[in-house]
Amino acid sequence: YRFNIYRSNCNSNIRGSPLKPPFSIMVTGVCAVSYYLGQCSGSLRAFINLFILTSFDPNALKCAPCCNPPLWHEKCRGDEVYRNPTEVKMSQIVLPCHANHCGELSVGQLLKWMDSTACLSAERHAGCSCITASVDDIHFEHTIGVGQVVNIKAKVNRAFTSSMEVGIVVSCEDLYRNRQWKVCHAFATFVARRTEAGKVQLKQVIPRTQAEQMEYSIAAERRRMRLIHAEIINDLLMSECLQFEDAVPAERTRVESVELVLPPHANHQVSTFGGQIMAWMENVATISASRLCNAHPTLRSIDMFHFRGPSHIGDRLVLKAIVNNAFKKSMEVGVCAEAYQGGEPLRHINTAFMTFEVLDQDKKPQTLPRIRPEPDGKRRFQEAIARKKVRLDRKYIISCKQSEVPLSVPWDPSNQMYLSYNNVSALKMLAARNNWVLTSEKNKVSLYTLEENHVLCFKVETHVAIAAEQVFVLLCDLRRRHEWDPHYKECEVINHADEDDTIYRVVTPSVSKGGKVQDFILLASRRRPCDSGDPYWIALRSVTLPAFPPTEGYNRGEVVCAGFSITEEDRCLTKLSYYNQATPGVLPYISTDIAGLSSSFYSAFASCSAFLEENKDSLAFVY
Repeated sequence: YRFNIYRSNCNSNIRGSPLKPPFSIMVTGVCAVSYYLGQCSGSLRAFINLFILTSFDPNALKCAPCCNPPLWHEKCRGDEVYRNPTEVKMSQIVLPCHANHCGELSVGQLLKWMDSTACLSAERHAGCSCITASVDDIHFEHTIGVGQVVNIKAKVNRAFTSSMEVGIVVSCEDLYRNRQWKVCHAFATFVARRTEAGKVQLKQVIPRTQAEQMEYSIAAERRRMRLIHAEIINDLLMSECLQFEDAVPAERTRVESVELVLPPHANHQVSTFGGQIMAWMENVATISASRLCNAHPTLRSIDMFHFRGPSHIGDRLVLKAIVNNAFKKSMEVGVCAEAYQGGEPLRHINTAFMTFEVLDQDKKPQTLPRIRPEPDGKRRFQEAIARKKVRLDRKYIISCKQSEVPLSVPWDPSNQMYLSYNNVSALKMLAARNNWVLTSEKNKVSLYTLEENHVLCFKVETHVAIAAEQVFVLLCDLRRRHEWDPHYKECEVINHADEDDTIYRVVTPSVSKGGKVQDFILLASRRRPCDSGDPYWIALRSVTLPAFPPTEGYNRGEVVCAGFSITEEDRCLTKLSYYNQATPGVLPYISTDIAGLSSSFYSAFASCSAFLEENKDSLAFVY
């Protein structure tokens, strides 16, 4: 009855218009909704009015105030808050159909939502279809219950040639207790889909905020880690497997399942949705883990997903899972996804490794039975141990906040990749800060300070009329630093970690008369520009080596973060910046300059400029 009334009213208001009856009914329905939602929010009323307006005149959208939804939304709020143009948000209420039998959100469903949100962000930047190439390691800090809200935010951190890194943050919201908490974060790599014209060249991301600048800079380090991750695992393989008499045969945990890819499983590009493949993989991994412990396992982390090939509608996806190894409180499950159509051979689609725990009533991890690998599963058994070692290093070195990282971290070949990543990332984060305070300046050499949370940092900056690459090559060999820096008395190489990382022992003079000299064990990590416009980096931090303990007659000093940023501003003009997060071992060398009682920083950098000028044509050292 009410619908007919509103239909007649609407039709009477648009007599003589060229609209056909079905279109009038659609508008009528919106009018009816606006009546029943008479107390609706202003933004909803605006949307309804705009819908009706464009129903009568589609060209009205050209002059409507919401032609750019995010900017219009901010303008309506009356504030000028910047929003990243690639940012995409998704909010979902967890329903029973999304949950497992414990009333918790299925991780597979969460992976679908995360992949979908990240893909939309990537496509917003690329302006074309994108596919998931890989998803970095994910650690789930909390589970999510039915009735709670999942909030997912994704944005493009950096674009390379045809791929881009998308950062994803997942939080949970309890609407009834007005609480929010972080669930996980992840970094996914997306590739722009080829067009008829060939490979898509992505436009560069231009960071505007301090946080965006940090993510942009560190994205290059994460990309480097992805490329050498497999090599690290191979280097860590053990030579033998330990056997336990009461171990559970790994064969008991083997799972194989097949899925037919139907249209609902495909994305808008008619390829199998990456999130759907990840969800199927999580499903068989959970079954495999349950067979070992005969209980419901909780997924705690996922090692990198790497998509090695595409899948399409009509494919049969064969999913295989097995427990590779069981540790005291956790187990690793390996999952493989392969695809085929008709009689063609299997195609490898994806491999992932998932870590599960079994929680008791107090939500504490239970002790798990040991696993006995199959004869052909010994390598998987050994690789699981190597990956556990890598996860511990990652948690200890990378996942900590910078203020929580110890001044000196033990170095060994197995954690070299993560120490190097942390070393360069810490320097890039320090350089990205935008609240430096100019303390003093002399002859175009500037000293800046930054004090936050009881931590003092300083920056010395100048320009030199030498090409950036020449400056980089001359400064990256610390053995020559004593030629211009009076604080470097001796320097020797004690370990060539790899082509980009070297460990030095540096001896510095005593600040006070009669005091002990100091020595430092420093890891120097060097990076060339990833893209045009990027700086060169030389990052320094303290490490410990058993072969070089503190020695009598020397005070062992420590450096938490220091190094150079070398930026090319013109073909023969380079901005040289030196950063240092002051520690008790470093502060005495700079405190008088910061207090304005001396200008030794100027003398040191004047000597540095002279050193660079004298040696720019004799670059015999190549790191």
